[in-house]
Amino acid sequence: MEKYIPQEIEKKWQHKWLEDKTDRCPDDNGKPPYYVLEMFPYPSGNLHMGHVRNYTIGDVIARYRRMNGYNVLHPMGYDAFGMPAENAAIKHGTPPADWTFSNIENMTRQQKALGLSYDWDREVATCHEKYYKWTQWIFELLYKRGLAYRKEAKVNWCEKCNTVLANEQVIDGLCWRCDSPVVKKDLKQWFFKITDYADRLLDDLKLLPGWPERVKTMQKNWIGRSEGAEFSFEIPEIGKSIPMFSTRVDTIFGVTYIVLAPEHPYVEELIKGRENEAELRAFITRMKNMNDIERTSNDAEKEGMFTGAYAVNPLNNEQVPIWIANYVLVDYGTGAVMGVPGHDQRDWEFAKKFNLPIRLVVQNKDMSLDLNTMEGAYHDPGVLVNSGEFNGLTDEEGRKAITKWLVDHNLGKGTVNFKLRDWLISRQRYWGAPIPIIYCPKCGEQLVPEDQLPVKLPTDVQFTAGAVSPLATSEEFVHCTCPKCGGPATRETDTMDTFVCSSWYFLRYTDARNDEQAWDPKKANHWMNVDQYIGGIEHAILHLMYSRFFMKVFHDAGLVDNVEPFERLLTQGMVLMDGSKMSKSKGNVVSPEEILAKYGADTGRLFILFAAPPERDLEWSDQGVEGSYRFLNRVWRIVHQYIDLAKNGERDRDLTEAEKALRLQEHKTIAKVTEDVKGVDGDYALNTAVSSIMELVNAMYAYVGANTSIRSDVALEVNTNLLKLLAPFTPHITEELWQIAGFEGSVHEQDWPEVDAGALVVDEIELPVQINGKVRERITVPVEIGQDELREKVLSMPRVKDFTDGKTIVKFIVVPKKIINIVVK
Repeated sequence: MEKYIPQEIEKKWQHKWLEDKTDRCPDDNGKPPYYVLEMFPYPSGNLHMGHVRNYTIGDVIARYRRMNGYNVLHPMGYDAFGMPAENAAIKHGTPPADWTFSNIENMTRQQKALGLSYDWDREVATCHEKYYKWTQWIFELLYKRGLAYRKEAKVNWCEKCNTVLANEQVIDGLCWRCDSPVVKKDLKQWFFKITDYADRLLDDLKLLPGWPERVKTMQKNWIGRSEGAEFSFEIPEIGKSIPMFSTRVDTIFGVTYIVLAPEHPYVEELIKGRENEAELRAFITRMKNMNDIERTSNDAEKEGMFTGAYAVNPLNNEQVPIWIANYVLVDYGTGAVMGVPGHDQRDWEFAKKFNLPIRLVVQNKDMSLDLNTMEGAYHDPGVLVNSGEFNGLTDEEGRKAITKWLVDHNLGKGTVNFKLRDWLISRQRYWGAPIPIIYCPKCGEQLVPEDQLPVKLPTDVQFTAGAVSPLATSEEFVHCTCPKCGGPATRETDTMDTFVCSSWYFLRYTDARNDEQAWDPKKANHWMNVDQYIGGIEHAILHLMYSRFFMKVFHDAGLVDNVEPFERLLTQGMVLMDGSKMSKSKGNVVSPEEILAKYGADTGRLFILFAAPPERDLEWSDQGVEGSYRFLNRVWRIVHQYIDLAKNGERDRDLTEAEKALRLQEHKTIAKVTEDVKGVDGDYALNTAVSSIMELVNAMYAYVGANTSIRSDVALEVNTNLLKLLAPFTPHITEELWQIAGFEGSVHEQDWPEVDAGALVVDEIELPVQINGKVRERITVPVEIGQDELREKVLSMPRVKDFTDGKTIVKFIVVPKKIINIVVK
């Protein structure tokens, strides 16, 4: 028997699989389609263990499905636009394209070294002209459907990245990419009207039973649907009215002040000429320079100033003071809120700080609330008080009745509001897909004609800091001809948010080499939607929400049949070391290449699948890797041993009890691994599947350790099924052993093993005997033994008698086929 040398074996099979295009996926070969997709990576240069975990999980599922008769689409590509390439250009003078494609080449080599069964003929890179041509086409599709528009807006600006960030890309006031503080800036920007799809994005979450509830809840909260009333407070002083939206219109009689965002367009008129105008302006300027997260955080101190003006409550005509405060944002809702300190804790704290009146308008059911003893706002259900004709109604009845009163008096209406804002896609960066818009002084903004796509990135740019995109430094790029009048015009110099590129790539894989269309709808409908999508929880809002939005737009445009892109979603946990996420700055990184060089890809794959359930965080363990390597050596030796046993084994005799026991373990393992790898609604138990295979290997060793002969068909069957079960997890060693055993074809092209129900039928069973909570003995008895006979046998056992003689047997409990529990006193 030759020694197990994974490095030699793995290179040999990787070369053959790639040369033979073993994993190439035909569009339709008569088999049922199954689409497995891991989120594609940014080509940073090297894979990390998080990548390895993500891709290995997907590869197991893909290989398992192939062995179960599916035509599996399992592609890979690169989310290749983004800031790091541009930073490399600034720092090292390397063109972003050179840096990116060099990294792609290296990461592709690393992925192939892991034995991942991708169809490389479908590979995409979002920075390739043949890809971003269609990203630009999609922009134009949205534009034509009224879903892309440009406006001046206050935007989130990262000084370090010199670019705009979408709301979703600001995390706790910091840039999602570089952790620098985010400030506000006024710029003309392009937006996608995702708010037009807010209701559908929310309602269609019910179509996704295969998604984790946690992810669906995160999306639901981000969309933030709320039902309420829309009405206005008049400002007699300037002859204007302030629109309001509230989900608690039942508390409108409790309004003692209203608050405007400091940036609200009315504020300028309200503060002009006031004695403290300079102080008010200084406050407004300070608020504008704070980011939204800082201003609205629950922990943020409530800051505000009285404008000196008053507004009129439409229900009781009472005049209430108009304040400006940090916690109201101009682009959320109407940019104005009513202050009801008796029934909103934030308003209570604000009123207490600035000595504003507090009024109780909702009482509890005991009518026991007293403002003199209350320590906070009351926001539970109750009955309306101090609310005029609406007194005595429940809060729910009050909301309906007051909304009806507003409608009847033409002062308001019932409405739905969303927290979700339109998707800001403009980026003042170079390395992204150019926005295909031309500005003509005569004709206004014009789409670049489709036959002129792609608008290619120029190479004669200057990477200088500031609010202007590097594209603006290329005269040749900027100056062009208006497609409508033929006169001189200029191009848009912003590029698209990279999330635009990654929000449709799953469709491109279905038809990756089509030069005439982004995809052929017939091919897309054959494969879509993705049966199993795999990626990190950090993409729960950004990428997954945007992809769902795009899919609905494409559906409405008649380009796809489905309205959702991903049937099932698995969010794998992180790979940790010493309790922390691996990172270069912490010095706790383990390179996949180190593991491959020392132990081989199969060992790395096996460890990362065995160490934790897929959705949980995984703690890295050098000992665990070593243990996985030892296990594969055990597999190597025992398979060789059973190859010899199959050749020299006995024939034409009944199975021995030991052979029955081995087959029982074998088919229990098949049943368990099948259940664990098949998964239900994305719930895979790959770690326990590996554990079951380890138990089978132990049983194979135990058999040869205790027996001198075996029927050849039993040895052949257990060897065959072991290799088939292990094949998705460790593809190289199983392929090599399959060949050594003399079996036909490739192990990966075999049918998945089926459970022999007959092998699971046993005549006898071993039961542990527990006495006062501790296992003291074991007994082997017929499966169908009666309770009385079992009790008699157990109590006559010498070891049991040692613990029961002279004592009273209080309970004798039999859990069928599990355990016997005796309680003595």
